Amino acid sequence: MGVSSSLYSGVSGLNANANAMSVIGNNIANANTIGFKSSRTLFGDLLSSQISGSGGASQVGRGVGLSIVDNIFSQGTFENTETNTDLAIEGAGFFIVNDPTTGNAGNYYTRAGAFRFDAGGFLVNPDKFNVMGYNLDANGNAVGDLTPIWVNTTSFTQAGPTGNVNLNTNLNSDAPVITAGFDLLDPSGTSNYATSIQVFDSLGSTHLMTTYFTKTADQQWQWNAVVDGGELAGGTSGVLSIVGSGTLEFDSSGNLILINGNDLYTVSGDTSSDPVFPRPTAMTTAGALQWNNGAVQTQQIAVDMQTTQYASPSMVVSQEQDGYGAGTLVKLSIDAEGYVIGNFSNGAPRKLMQMALAKFTNPNALDKIGNNMYSQSTSSGVPVVGTVGSGVGNIFTNALELSNVDLASEFVKMITTQRGFSANSKTITTTDEMLAEVINLKR
Repeated sequence: MGVSSSLYSGVSGLNANANAMSVIGNNIANANTIGFKSSRTLFGDLLSSQISGSGGASQVGRGVGLSIVDNIFSQGTFENTETNTDLAIEGAGFFIVNDPTTGNAGNYYTRAGAFRFDAGGFLVNPDKFNVMGYNLDANGNAVGDLTPIWVNTTSFTQAGPTGNVNLNTNLNSDAPVITAGFDLLDPSGTSNYATSIQVFDSLGSTHLMTTYFTKTADQQWQWNAVVDGGELAGGTSGVLSIVGSGTLEFDSSGNLILINGNDLYTVSGDTSSDPVFPRPTAMTTAGALQWNNGAVQTQQIAVDMQTTQYASPSMVVSQEQDGYGAGTLVKLSIDAEGYVIGNFSNGAPRKLMQMALAKFTNPNALDKIGNNMYSQSTSSGVPVVGTVGSGVGNIFTNALELSNVDLASEFVKMITTQRGFSANSKTITTTDEMLAEVINLKR
C-alpha cells in the first residue's frame, strides 16, 4: 500500500458526499410536494487493508462508501382544504393506486391524497391513476377484491317508504267535546283539529295522509288517519278512507299518558313515573295502506304522538317523516371512514364504495417510482390491506398531508456535507503534493 492509495480514499469521500448532496437537494426541491417523504444517506467505511508494523498487524482504512438511502416516513402536518375528495392519512397507511393503461396490473402506494372524480366516474390522482377500494354489500360492509373506485354519475337511488312519522302538536284543552263520532262524509264537522303530511310508498309516490283529532271527553281524544280512497286498491276517488285510528288520554297537567290504551309512563317503587321504552306509538291499521299503483301492500306507518293538551290554540309545533322518493346523484364526497358517499336529489345519502389502505412491515425499503408513488420491494414485505378501523391508518377529509422535509435540518446537513466534500478534496491535493515530492527525489 503506497501513497497513491490515499487518492482513492479521497475520491470515495468525494463520491459519497456528492451522493449525499443529491439526496439533500432532492429533499429541498420537494419541500412543498404534497405527501413527499424525505430521505437520508447513511455512509459506511470500506474494507480496511492489513499492514505490518513493529507493534504487529494493523488496519488502514480505504475510504467511505454509501451504505443506503433511507426513506423517512415520519408524519407530515396537515393542510386544510375546501375539496371534500382531498384526503390525508394519519398513521402508517398508504393509499393504493393503479395504472389503468396497464390494465391495473400492479398496485402502487402513495401518501398524496389529492384525488378527484374524472368524467368517467373513477376516483383518480393527478396522474390519472385509479384509487383502489372495495364494493359494499347490502349492509354497507366491504366485500370482494380490490377494485378501482367507480361511481355511476347518472345513477338513481331507490325510494324509501315512510315507516315513521313524528307529530309534535298541541290540542286545545278548551275545545268543545264532540259526541257525534267521526264522520268520513263530514270530517271537519266531526273533529276539532286536523294536520296533514306527505308520506311515501315503496315506489317513491307521495300520498297525503291527514290526521283528525276529535275531543270525546275531558282529557280524552280520538285520532283518525285518512287518505283519499282513490289512492287505495278498491277505494273511491274523493272519498276518504280511514287507515288508522285510536285514542289519546292526557293527565290533569296536559301531558299525554296513554296512546291507544298503552301507558307512556310506569310508576316505580318510589312512586315516581318513568318513561316506557320503547315509547308506544300510534300505528296505521295492518293492511290498510294497499296502494293501487303496485307499491308494497304491507306498508305500515308508526306515528309518534308527541302531543300535549294545554289551554292554547291547537297547532302543529313540528312534524316529519322518514320516507323519500327516488333521486339522482348530485354530489360525491368521502367521509372519515373512507366511504364514498353519494348525495342524491331526494336528500338521502348512500354509501357507494369504501377506500382501501395498505401498510408495510418495512416501509423504509419501498421503491420510489416518481410522482409521489412507491412500489413494493423484496425488503419492504407484502402489504397488509384493509380499511379504516383495521389498524392501517386513519383518514382525514378536506385535508392534505404536507412534505415532512425539515428545511433547517437539511441546510445543516448541506453545510456538513459541503465541508466533508471540501476536506476530501484537500486529501487529494495533499496526496498530489506528496507524490510530486517523490518524483522530485530524482532530478
